[in-house]
Amino acid sequence: MWLVNLLRRYGRLTRAQINQHWRASGLGNGRDIPRRTFFNFRDEISDLFHIRIECDSRTYEYYIEEDEHSRNMTSWMVHTQALNDVFVNSRDVSHLIFLEDVPSARSYLKLAVDALKERHRLKFDYAPYTRSTPSRGVILEPYFMKLFKQRWYVTGRAVKDGDVIKTYALDRMLTPSMLTDVYEIPDDFDAETYFRDSFGVVFTQGEVKDIKLRVDARQAKYFRAVPLHHSQQEMIHDTFSIFSYRMKISPDFVEEILAHGSRVTVIQPAELKAMVVSELHDSLSHYE
Repeated sequence: MWLVNLLRRYGRLTRAQINQHWRASGLGNGRDIPRRTFFNFRDEISDLFHIRIECDSRTYEYYIEEDEHSRNMTSWMVHTQALNDVFVNSRDVSHLIFLEDVPSARSYLKLAVDALKERHRLKFDYAPYTRSTPSRGVILEPYFMKLFKQRWYVTGRAVKDGDVIKTYALDRMLTPSMLTDVYEIPDDFDAETYFRDSFGVVFTQGEVKDIKLRVDARQAKYFRAVPLHHSQQEMIHDTFSIFSYRMKISPDFVEEILAHGSRVTVIQPAELKAMVVSELHDSLSHYE
C-alpha cells in the first residue's frame, strides 16, 4: 500500500528515488528496499489489487499503468485494506468506533461478484420496498455492479422480463443462487457509457440536461470535496456558488437535492425545479 500510494502521489519515480522515500518513511530502518523485496512487492500488488507497476526503459522510472475506472476501483480496494489494518490494530478501542451498517455487503456480495466473474446467471426472488409481494424466479445476467449510498447493486439483462437491462439491490434479494448457464456480455455494451450521464442507480432514457444549482458558501465546500457527478463545474460568488452539471434527471438526483434542504436551490432546468417543488409541497401537506 505504501508503494501504491507513493507512485500515485508522484507519478513516476526511479528505484533510487523510491529508496529515498523508503528510508525517510522509517519502514526499512534507514536501509534501501532489497531488490528481491521490491520485485516481490510488485508481484503482490498485482495479485492483490490488479495494479500493474511498469518500468519506462528510457528513463528507468516506475509508474502505475491504469485507466480512470481501474484507478477508482483500486483506490477503493487500497483504502478498504488500509481500514482493515487500522481496525485489526484497534480492538482495544472497538467500543468507541461506530460504523454504518451496509447490509448489502453481507447479503450475497460474493455470490454476485462470482457470477459476474464467471459469467453465470443469477436466479432469485426480489422484494423491493415498493411492492407488497416479491417477484418470483428473476433470472439475471450480471453486466456490472455499483455501490451507491451504502448499498450494493447489480445491473444486467433480466432474461424473463423482456430481456431489458435492470438494476437490483443485493439486500432485497431472496434465496439467490448461481445457475450453470453461461452468458456473454454484448460487445456493444459499455458499463461506463451506460451510467455516464446518470446519478445514482436508477437509469432513465431521458435526455441529458444542463443543470444549475445555487449552493450556499458553506455547503459548497462539501460539493467541492465530494462532487455529485463527474461533469460538475463551479462558478464561485461572494456568498454562494453555482454548480453546473450535464446529466439526466432521475428520482435519485431529486432526493439528493432535497437532502441538502435550503442550502441548495435549483436554478435550471424548469422541470427539475418543478419536481423538487412538488416534493416539498407534498412534504408540507403532511404538517398542515
